[in-house]
Amino acid sequence: MTTTETAYILIVEDEERLARLVADYLRANGHRVEHLAEGTGVVAWVRRERPDLILLDLMLPGKDGLDICREIRAESSVPIIMTTARVEEIDRLLGLELGADDYVCKPYSPRELVARVKAVLRRTLAPEQPAAESGPLRLYRDELRVRAGEREIELTAVEFALLETLYGAPGRIFSRDRLMDRIYRDHRVVSDRTIDSHVKKLRRKLAELVPDQELIHSVYGVGYRYELPAAGD
Repeated sequence: MTTTETAYILIVEDEERLARLVADYLRANGHRVEHLAEGTGVVAWVRRERPDLILLDLMLPGKDGLDICREIRAESSVPIIMTTARVEEIDRLLGLELGADDYVCKPYSPRELVARVKAVLRRTLAPEQPAAESGPLRLYRDELRVRAGEREIELTAVEFALLETLYGAPGRIFSRDRLMDRIYRDHRVVSDRTIDSHVKKLRRKLAELVPDQELIHSVYGVGYRYELPAAGD
């Protein structure tokens, strides 16, 4: 069985030297690694091979990394860490809005990247946990799934961490800064818009499960809270 100690990782990177270096570090940490140097065949490869995590460069020959991320997210919740030299905030927000679980800017240390990989894998490949239940939702942390009745959705690791934080303390208001600390354990600096973007996408997904109930509420000027529906709703 795949564990956080041994995962199947796909590197999508057109800089051959960098890809080899990262692959060496990952293999030294016990992971199986495959490498693709251009974007055209990535989605088909992922569909066929089902890796545990993807390191996805943004600027690729054949097909752009954002397009690849969008296509993968349409059918899979496999963790995706984007790597790129484009550091503008709009690129960061767009990558996360499309469902990337993390975002690493070049130049980066291979050790830092391996640490990010470990952090994402801990969230997504942790030993199976029993489902948590509060109100209409049941959360399955080991599978990043949320269920309500007969309906079910998959979330990205970031979306699940956000929901799990709010869900674990119904009625409590979490500031954006507090949510950032819970989601980004490396304490990186991101804008309030990043959290708002995640919440917007999470709400859209939850609406598929419970279309008649708003579970995540905005508190103007403060943050967000998870609120259980009133009895009889």
